[in-house]
Amino acid sequence: MSATTRRPVVIIGAGPVGVTAALLLARHGVPSLLLERHRDIYPLPRAVVVDDEVRRILQSVGVHEEFAAIARPAPGLRLLDARRRVISEFPRSMHGHHGFPQLSMFNQPDLERLLRDALARRPECELWSGVEVVSVTESGTPNTDAPDDPTGPVRVTFRRGGSDEEEHLWADAVLGCDGAGSLTRDAIGAAWEDLHFQESWRVIDVRTSRPVRTWEGAEQICCPTRPATFMRISEDRYRWEFRLADDQNLQGPDGWERLRELVAPWVDLPASQSDDFEVIRQAQYTFQARLADRWRRGRVYLLGDAAHLTPPFVGQGLCSGLRDAHNLTWKLARVLQQGADDRLLDTYQRERKPHARHVIRVAVAVGWAMTGGQDRGAAIRRAVVGAACRIPGVTAAVSRDLSPALTASPLVRRRPRLTGRSLAGTFCPQPWVLYDGTRERLDDILGDSFAVLTAVPPTARMTGVATALGASVIHVGDLGDDGTLAAWLARGRADAALLRPDRVVLDTVPTGTGHFTDATAWAPLLHTARRPAEAPPAP
Repeated sequence: MSATTRRPVVIIGAGPVGVTAALLLARHGVPSLLLERHRDIYPLPRAVVVDDEVRRILQSVGVHEEFAAIARPAPGLRLLDARRRVISEFPRSMHGHHGFPQLSMFNQPDLERLLRDALARRPECELWSGVEVVSVTESGTPNTDAPDDPTGPVRVTFRRGGSDEEEHLWADAVLGCDGAGSLTRDAIGAAWEDLHFQESWRVIDVRTSRPVRTWEGAEQICCPTRPATFMRISEDRYRWEFRLADDQNLQGPDGWERLRELVAPWVDLPASQSDDFEVIRQAQYTFQARLADRWRRGRVYLLGDAAHLTPPFVGQGLCSGLRDAHNLTWKLARVLQQGADDRLLDTYQRERKPHARHVIRVAVAVGWAMTGGQDRGAAIRRAVVGAACRIPGVTAAVSRDLSPALTASPLVRRRPRLTGRSLAGTFCPQPWVLYDGTRERLDDILGDSFAVLTAVPPTARMTGVATALGASVIHVGDLGDDGTLAAWLARGRADAALLRPDRVVLDTVPTGTGHFTDATAWAPLLHTARRPAEAPPAP
């Protein structure tokens, strides 16, 4: 096995999740090879919404400024009844916890182009287009003495450009970012768990200069006979989604009239087809709620739609996939590059799967508010969910709950508390800071590794932990951030917080204690005393 056939990481699929994973790995010094069956970016719009957490991820790969130029912040989501009266509103802030608007509209091909351009600037990343992966086999190299070794190399078999000739690569890790029909998911023996939502919807993307009656956020029409979603994506681009049967065609001689009827609440169209209302794409989709029962086997991982499928009603499909990449890549880098314990990688599914399940359930609940489903319990569910959305505080809780704290794990240390909110498993806020005379976002100061933010002079034990992890130690009083970080620590009854590379709080120094009391629980997973295993010599 030569250096050209063995790669640290092979990523199957070069959509937004796969490319983001490659860029994040590159920030940690890990080379990767992406294999993509299409020769270029898929040109038609798909995802159109991201939240502020995802914009922070885009910041971490260096494309947030370019993304800001193509994105449109939006004020939130409204549930409307069949007569377009507001049932409930889910407001989103223009400046969220992560330092960005909580809801941004965009065109996915534009984002993918930004990510591909960033990929081309990274020497650690290589993209092979027009490549079809045909199999993924664990420990498939003849140089491996232990074929069941979970840390052994993975064989990836592929074909180029429609050729029948099969070629092979070996990788220390394989990331399956290959979508809902994932070959990687089949390779690790994962099965879908059905979370009980499946409906057929027509998605219509339009460019028009006609006056459109619109609220600046997203609208969900809650109607048992004709539920719909509508939003303005950019200056002249709009998206409609309607629950339609497969045979309700919007093309052909009667298609224009059907389309006129569907969009009439928002825009007036002439009787005959008009050049100033261009249908960019219309496609029939089956909105589903599914979760893979396993996300990892050995050194093969599932990310994005390969691991979870969510109805689009709260705009979290792409967001969940990018969260997967952000959670996994720093852990994988620490194992491959710094010799950390392989058990660190077990925390990927343990942390991400409960969050993905939660987001899917929120999306299904909104879907039920819109339609009630299509079975005998539909009317009851629609009434119950619709009534719940009218209860004061529920909509704010749902908006906030799209990014709940991670569940307890070896990397999320929770402690009993009498008062105050536990910071463990939550994200550190990202204010603008003034550091060394320069105004920057916090993450740009912290870098790509661990960090300790402290409101007190660091003790020797705090400094020792930071040194062992290669973490910077920064006093929040030196950041000129208007007090956001000091107040955040105070609410959590903490003198300091240890941040993971993904900016999740790993542990805190409780007020007055002077040390991270749970280091013995998580330090063994992160230690780098041993050297990473070297690749076997080429035959």
